[in-house]
Amino acid sequence: MFLDTLKIKNVHLSHTFQSILHDLHSNKFAPVYLFDGEEPFFIDELTNYIEEHALDEAGKAFDQVVMYGRDVDYMAVIDEAKRYPMMGERRVIIVKEAQNIKNPDLLLSYIQNPMPNNILVIAHKYKKMDGKKAVTKYLRKHHVYLESKKLYDSQIPGWIQEHLKAQGYHIGHKAAALLAEFVGSDLSRLNNEIGKLMLVIPKSQNITPQDIEKNIGISKDYNNFELVSALAHKDVLKANKIAKFFSQDPKNHPPVLTTAAVYYYFSRLLLAHTAKDKSSQSLARLLRVNPYFLGDYTTGMRHYPLRKVIRIISYLREYDMRSKGVDNVSTSNYDLLRELIFKITH
Repeated sequence: MFLDTLKIKNVHLSHTFQSILHDLHSNKFAPVYLFDGEEPFFIDELTNYIEEHALDEAGKAFDQVVMYGRDVDYMAVIDEAKRYPMMGERRVIIVKEAQNIKNPDLLLSYIQNPMPNNILVIAHKYKKMDGKKAVTKYLRKHHVYLESKKLYDSQIPGWIQEHLKAQGYHIGHKAAALLAEFVGSDLSRLNNEIGKLMLVIPKSQNITPQDIEKNIGISKDYNNFELVSALAHKDVLKANKIAKFFSQDPKNHPPVLTTAAVYYYFSRLLLAHTAKDKSSQSLARLLRVNPYFLGDYTTGMRHYPLRKVIRIISYLREYDMRSKGVDNVSTSNYDLLRELIFKITH
């Protein structure tokens, strides 16, 4: 599964994100958790589950403490973690925004001998704890540890498919790519949009591009994903129709996103041209794309030789600057995009 790339390590086993969720669902809790890394979504998912389910409602009132890094230090955290429960078998201490707390080494004495029934959760978002520190090494080796990494843009459609599959839904490759292209790589936003789809679409029904268009608000035919595909196939008419559509709704189709999408494709096409092994499996791995979408790259390699791809990348840099007003006084973004399409396809 896609989430297998997110490793959770303790002294005995190396877990995946799904594996630790399985343990939590089974009411198997550990004395200490460290969740850290650049991607906040996975950290929030695990932290929120523990906050909601480790204690019943009565226990939460007496034995659950949620602390925020901007307001506390680690001595206060340790003081809470060492206390005995008042009502039940354990206390739950959750430290959110722990990246804002200084001197994490103060934790070392506690995590070497934690209260066995209590649960301490350290949610350290947006960056990793200093791996050179003794406290970090000890947490990673002896307690439950998640390094929450950002996914590559090319991994997002696959994550959408796996995320929906875990909820009992199915979404096709194209619909997943469409949702990813519209929402972007913000997993929290994607999760919200997926939630909207699950409210209105039965589990037995395959989620299609038409469902995305109807419920999310993106056109299944006029978007950056389809523009890139049209350019890959040198479908000039379709590319210009999409450019016209963008010009009628500039707020939702800013040039910067269009440039990024087209640049991403042609920069990957450059990699494909220079690859020694051009087998489908090797190219999909090199380009970090789902094999389902490899056709746009093999087609693009036929239509755009290496030298042309290099020129196109220079056109894109020029387009990006001119769309931001550099050396451009009056040309509209629509006319700039039409000019770019012409230069790419001719």
